Amino acid sequence: MLLLVTDTSGRNGVVALARADYDSQSEVNVIASAPLVGGAFSAQLVPQISVLLEQHNLNKRDIDAFVVVSGPGSFTGLRVGLAAIKALGEILAKPIVSVSLLEAIAVASNHTGKVLTVLDAGRAEVYAGLYDVDSSGTTPDWEEIRRRDELSGFADTFLVTPDPSLADASRRVGIQTLLLEEITPQLIAQCGLRKLSSNQWVSPDKLEANYMRQSDARIASKPIPS
Repeated sequence: MLLLVTDTSGRNGVVALARADYDSQSEVNVIASAPLVGGAFSAQLVPQISVLLEQHNLNKRDIDAFVVVSGPGSFTGLRVGLAAIKALGEILAKPIVSVSLLEAIAVASNHTGKVLTVLDAGRAEVYAGLYDVDSSGTTPDWEEIRRRDELSGFADTFLVTPDPSLADASRRVGIQTLLLEEITPQLIAQCGLRKLSSNQWVSPDKLEANYMRQSDARIASKPIPS
C-alpha cells in the first residue's frame, strides 16, 4: 500500500511517499521525500505532494492512506498541514492516521516498558509524553506541557529526546537518556502503519491538531477576571 506522510509540526517539515506491507505492521520503505523549508508550508505542501507523485508515475488516487503528524508543535504549521490532509482525505475517501510526534519518538527508542519522551517547547518548558511500550504497540499514559526543571522527578524513567540540550539536562540529573539522532519519515510511517493496522484511523472531520498549548492570540483574547 502507498502512504503519504506529512510532518509540519516544526520550523521545517517534510512530505514523503512510503510503500508499506499492511499485514506485517513493520515493513515500510520510504520511496521519496521532500523537505518543507522555512515554515512557508501553505505554499509548498500541495505542490510538493504533486511533484513526488509525478516523479514516480503516480497520482493522488494511488494513495491508500495518509499518515500525518498532529503535534505537538507550531500552531500555523499544524493548521496548514492538517487542513491539506483533511481536504485530500475527504476528496479521496481514504483513511487518515494521526501520529503524535512524542509517541513516534517512543516507538523509535526500541525500549520496552515505561518511556518518557520530551521535545523543547520554549519558555523553559517541554512537550512531554509518558508511554508503555511493548512489542504489540504503544499505550500513552499522558501527554502534557511540563517545566524543564520537572525532569528531575523522572529519575527512574527511560527518557528519549531528539534535542541534545534536553538530553544533557536529563543526564545531569541522573536519568537514563537516549538521544535520538533524527525523526525520519520512515519512523513516522512505521508508527502510522501500526495504528492503521489496528484500525486507529480517523475521518477528515475528526482529525484535530494536538497543540498541547493555547496560542498567544487565544490567551490574549480571554477576558481578564474582575
